[in-house]
Amino acid sequence: MQIQTLSPQNYIFRPPNSFFSPQKPASLSSTFQFTKLQGSQRKGSSRLQTGSRRYRGLVRPIGVSCEMMQVNGFDDGFYIRKCVELARKAIGRTSPNPMVGCLIVKDGKIVGEGFHPKAGQPHAEVFALRDAGDLAENATAYVSLEPCNHYGRTPPCTEALIKAKVKRVVVGMVDPNPIVASKGVARLRSAGIDVTVGVEEELCKRLNEAWIHQMLTGKPFVTLRYTLSVNGHFSDMLGEGVTESGGYYSQLLQEYDAIVHSASLTKEFPFLTSREPGANQPLQIIIASTSCSPIQLPGLTEERASKTIIFTDQETTVEPKTSQKGIKTVVLDTLSLTPILEDCKSRGLCSVLLDLRGNLTDLEELIREAVEQNVLRKIVIEVLPQWDESETRNLLMSLNTEVKRLEVKNLQTKVSGKSIVLEGYL
Repeated sequence: MQIQTLSPQNYIFRPPNSFFSPQKPASLSSTFQFTKLQGSQRKGSSRLQTGSRRYRGLVRPIGVSCEMMQVNGFDDGFYIRKCVELARKAIGRTSPNPMVGCLIVKDGKIVGEGFHPKAGQPHAEVFALRDAGDLAENATAYVSLEPCNHYGRTPPCTEALIKAKVKRVVVGMVDPNPIVASKGVARLRSAGIDVTVGVEEELCKRLNEAWIHQMLTGKPFVTLRYTLSVNGHFSDMLGEGVTESGGYYSQLLQEYDAIVHSASLTKEFPFLTSREPGANQPLQIIIASTSCSPIQLPGLTEERASKTIIFTDQETTVEPKTSQKGIKTVVLDTLSLTPILEDCKSRGLCSVLLDLRGNLTDLEELIREAVEQNVLRKIVIEVLPQWDESETRNLLMSLNTEVKRLEVKNLQTKVSGKSIVLEGYL
């Protein structure tokens, strides 16, 4: 194998910095300083609006304002973008719930803020209202997702907002669940609260794209990731810096609920771990064919064993020390993606990353099934600054001879370490 490293300084290709756009607004917090009001200030009134209609497949109340207001130079979109920033603090922790952020704003000042930290904990609106205290009265509440209006693990957020006597609520997007959609807006409106919906709606949708997909289809959101050399050869390698904190690969492991990879990868990389501060590590789904036995998982702890599951097409041996940790093994007649996704669904997982590294034979049928059944929703490709002259088989070309060519939409790029990373939707 002959590999030549290319210097990224020679590239004239300069991708934008807004890749993975849900956290694009992060620059706002460094540009503006927010202060909280001291004492109680009240002003303003509310107006009642009625009726409903459908908007982009979601129910939206007729008459609920979609126009943005400006307060002290900041419009509604500014505060909703800030809500998305807050929501992303819980990335990888909220499944099967969505990420949600909330701000309470009064006289152009942020007096309360909060986000939903994880399933079972209070929602963003509750934390923001607690933070605001009495200042929430006659204030405007900004929330990235429509407030809930039903009892689950926590009481309805609509009732908390009504009790706090907010005068206006700005909603980034309505709840996509057809059973729930717009009932929260309707409840707030019936209490005389002015409601605006659809502010920075696309940004809010991208924030929870996996959760929305699972809510509408009942299936996990599946992304395929692989690495190419600059001349298009598949590689097991990851680029310099991408696994460190802030690198795209570390961020993917933080973002996704589960990662599927070949058992052959475990000898060299027993655990694929996000390096992001406080990251919730994904479920490790190991695909083992007949050639992968025995499976080696050095350094296995009971905590990691509880987040590891092996799928195989025959009885697979695991090293004695590993088997004593109680890793779950599922034996299938034929290795297939469907039962794997069903298992993820039963665990309340919304997103699954298919990581194409290691023995490609282990994963080839899964990838082919994902393409043929239109399961893949997203693709992430890392391009290394290397020229690979090896004779490795091009799996993507093999798949294209049997299945239709995938059309990638909304392709975006960024630089991570010394690699170029491409992301698109299928």
